[in-house]
Amino acid sequence: MCGLATIHISGGIVDEHAATMDLMLEQLQHRGPDGRGVLHIPGQLVMGHTRLAIIDVDHGAQPMQSANGRYALAYNGEIYNYVELREYLLRRGVHLRTFSDTEVLLELLIREGEQALGRLNGMFAFVFHDREANEWMAVRDPLGVKPLYFASVGDALVVASEIKALLCHPRLTAALNDRAMGEYLNFQFCLGDRTLFRGIHRVLPGHVLHGRGGEILRNSAFWSLRFEVDEDLDGDSSIELVRVAVEDAVRMQMRSDVAAGGYLSGGLDSSVVAALAVEHAQDEFPLFHGKFAEGPEFDESAHAQDVAEHLRSPLHTVVPTAQDFVEWLPKIAFAMDEPVAGPGVFPQFLVSRLASEHVKVVLGGQGGDELFGGYARYLVAYLEQALKGAILGDQEEGNHVVTLTSVVDQLPVLGSYFPMMQYFWADGLFGSMPERYLRLVSRLEGAAQYLTSDVLSSIDTVDIRSEFQSIFNDVDSPSYINKMLSFDMRTVLPGLLHVEDRASMYSSVESRVPLLDHRLVSLVASIPPQLKFGGGRPKHVLKRAARNVVPESILAREDKMGFPVPLAGWLRSGPVKEFAHDVLLGRAAARGIYSPVGLEKLLAEGGVASRQVWGALALELWFEAFDV
Repeated sequence: MCGLATIHISGGIVDEHAATMDLMLEQLQHRGPDGRGVLHIPGQLVMGHTRLAIIDVDHGAQPMQSANGRYALAYNGEIYNYVELREYLLRRGVHLRTFSDTEVLLELLIREGEQALGRLNGMFAFVFHDREANEWMAVRDPLGVKPLYFASVGDALVVASEIKALLCHPRLTAALNDRAMGEYLNFQFCLGDRTLFRGIHRVLPGHVLHGRGGEILRNSAFWSLRFEVDEDLDGDSSIELVRVAVEDAVRMQMRSDVAAGGYLSGGLDSSVVAALAVEHAQDEFPLFHGKFAEGPEFDESAHAQDVAEHLRSPLHTVVPTAQDFVEWLPKIAFAMDEPVAGPGVFPQFLVSRLASEHVKVVLGGQGGDELFGGYARYLVAYLEQALKGAILGDQEEGNHVVTLTSVVDQLPVLGSYFPMMQYFWADGLFGSMPERYLRLVSRLEGAAQYLTSDVLSSIDTVDIRSEFQSIFNDVDSPSYINKMLSFDMRTVLPGLLHVEDRASMYSSVESRVPLLDHRLVSLVASIPPQLKFGGGRPKHVLKRAARNVVPESILAREDKMGFPVPLAGWLRSGPVKEFAHDVLLGRAAARGIYSPVGLEKLLAEGGVASRQVWGALALELWFEAFDV
């Protein structure tokens, strides 16, 4: 895991960019404290890299150049199948100087160009440059595990692993993207390649930018997730294929020349990954957990301990406090580059810091909810769909429909989601799929009462709704669950991976996510929806595949927690209440986004409006961190 930065120009003097590159690499030092390198190519490129050494620790320094100096590579991530690809190259007579995955990637790209991307199994973001033509390509892995951003600055193009590095360029200033702000207030994430910074874009997952000098020539996808259902799959074969695929993903992602451990929440996803990782660990495999002392509803440690004892692995636990929250939040706002959807980012930073005291690589269960259908909102949405079908005899999903009869057994799971259902069914019942899911995931109605009239009138809800529907319907399946999963994989998941990357890299730890192996993702997408969703049973296929892997107590859990933070209680008294009042009433009130009366109402409601308070806090601290 590393940090990279490049400045591309079409002629001219590159030396004037040298000081800028030094500043950019300073901002990326936490991503790669084990080494730093800079490559200058007159009239073309300045390429920089900070290295976190994981594979072939003593070699593999970057930027890496080909033997003849024509090609150069700056790369962040891991190519997990580098062992097999190395053998592939050796059989073709390629001379390799190291045992690093970086050199394997470089030599593949030299010989096969963009066609090589289909051979890669990993998480990666890189820039590959051809000196002879001053041409380059910037690439991001299929699921977007590793970040990559770019911005045009005059006749130059700047690329980096984090936005804060881009902002080191003297011709790039931090300014608000008004369209993106409307999307953030709607969803707490941005759609497409937009960021909250005007002029700064993200390379989309599974995409490659081709360019020459400071110009982008082409932006295209080399991988996309298509829900092409394999009707020949039945329940047993689906479960067996998933079991084998998960095991192989974990096996490959355990490849490391440094110590590895696992994040362990006590939930199904991280427990499965940890259990399979232990089977491939050469040494002790420590596990890292976070909990809060404010009550059992914020403490999953008993489940985590069950798994740790089952695996005979040591369990290290951190217990964040309200004072920690106050001290860490401004740091997190800067580390994250953009505000994020929920307060779970806070304990994730502290668990990563704990892990960094023991290992350099950590495997976790991120992505399981989006891949296997683990969120309660899927069941809420599908209950309405099943009611609609039962009443109207509607078969708009064809043979993928989940019937009301099949969903009934799962309804007790929704007991704690009654407020969500009250809101969701307040109006528009039985509308179109995209209209209903937009209502379920949009947060604008809840925030509207706190925003100023100027901000509300500036949000182009018609355009945002149109783009939402375009993404929602851009999947080759009539199935509602597949459309929901597809949307979340393309919008919600990148935000979660953003947190995963920044939280781990802040403490110089490499986080790996085996459940997002692109082979596994494609397999699960091909499973018939009625089998995958299992009559509304969250993670039905993964639970069946995990039998005999994790303790039965984990498989039987129905109290999904998702690392809840006791923010509601903290807002009633103590340092968090004081901090929130200071930030929101003292600074945010004058910014013109939230109305002063609205902010006072938010804070008066305290715990009842904790989600809205978090959104306002995260946004204001972002403004301050980057002086937007």
